[in-house]
Amino acid sequence: MDTTQLLKGVLDVAVLAAIQDEDGYGYDVVRRLRAAGLDEVGDASVYGTLRRLYSAGALTSYVVPSDDGPHRKYYGINAQGTAMLREQRESWTSFATTMSKLLSAKTASRPARTTPAAVRTIGEK
Repeated sequence: MDTTQLLKGVLDVAVLAAIQDEDGYGYDVVRRLRAAGLDEVGDASVYGTLRRLYSAGALTSYVVPSDDGPHRKYYGINAQGTAMLREQRESWTSFATTMSKLLSAKTASRPARTTPAAVRTIGEK
């Protein structure tokens, strides 16, 4: 299954969860997400999500000078972001529970439906 479309739908909540305990800069957040198992997450997608969440008021940001390269812009979750994470976590849990029920072995083990031979399709004589 191609997970890129699934990832687009959950990237906001994934980024919020990745920085809920510790602030992080762009590539640091990418590494955290990949370490958590989201191997296909793209750098540009995460950077764009961080900027969007910051613009929406869910994150704070600050710059830390670096002796080894360019300054790093760190993002941290604030009260609005924490509330957003809580809401999205509840939505995800409900959605995942529903999908798990749909995809459970009980549903998959039902015998396939067969169409009786005597049933005609529309237009059939």
